[in-house]
Amino acid sequence: MEKMIFGRFLPGNSPVHKLDPRSKLIFVFAFIIIVFLANNTVTYAMLLAFTLLVILISRIRLYFLINGLKPVLFLMAFTFLLHIFMTKEGVPIFDSKYITIYDEGIRRGVYISIRFLVLVFITSILTLTTSPISITDGIEVLLNPLKALKVPVHELALMMSISLRFIPTLMDETDKIMKAQMARGSDLSSGPIKDRIKAVVPLLVPLFVSAFKRAEDLATAMEVRGYRGGEGRTRYRRLKWDLGDTFALVLLVAIGVLLFFYRS
Repeated sequence: MEKMIFGRFLPGNSPVHKLDPRSKLIFVFAFIIIVFLANNTVTYAMLLAFTLLVILISRIRLYFLINGLKPVLFLMAFTFLLHIFMTKEGVPIFDSKYITIYDEGIRRGVYISIRFLVLVFITSILTLTTSPISITDGIEVLLNPLKALKVPVHELALMMSISLRFIPTLMDETDKIMKAQMARGSDLSSGPIKDRIKAVVPLLVPLFVSAFKRAEDLATAMEVRGYRGGEGRTRYRRLKWDLGDTFALVLLVAIGVLLFFYRS
């Protein structure tokens, strides 16, 4: 849980940190779509190279991002194995009485793992280089047209920002409760699955109590400071779209065009 990086913010002075939150949000959502254009070795290599370039510009250590992958490695491994054992296309490279593995299954497993990897890296860079307040402002501005449909844009943006902010906080709280339970003799890492599930119950109860307590304290603090929603609310920080924001989106469009022309 100490390796969880999603939702954390690392202050910095890199070009990615200086980008407008609106451009970074557009970049991430567009990147999620562009990723699906890759379908062969060349396009996935381009995708990996582009992701490494973004990591380099953000000045976030690759080792730090790789450590952050550990909580989701099980999902990646499960997806990889699923493609290996379920795909029945291509040339058989291993054949036994019970299992037949095809080269197409391995290829698809590797491609899906790369796709998963770059998506986790790019979305992590968004939260690591953008403060929760900036994310709130960016989402609210981008969703402003929905106000014509009476959609509470400000409240939705605030909810998403608070959710991102509380992910690392709750993970840290879970780690503290786990260590406290283990110090009292609770075993959470060994024994039958049934006993492990029973051992998790004493962990969930104080975690939910702590989460509700934090939510109540936050609501009280917002009311004391006169928060009444987005009606008539002004901003202290003004968002500014610079040349770097335009260049980032142009670069994304360029990689999208290259993926489109080099895909099978």
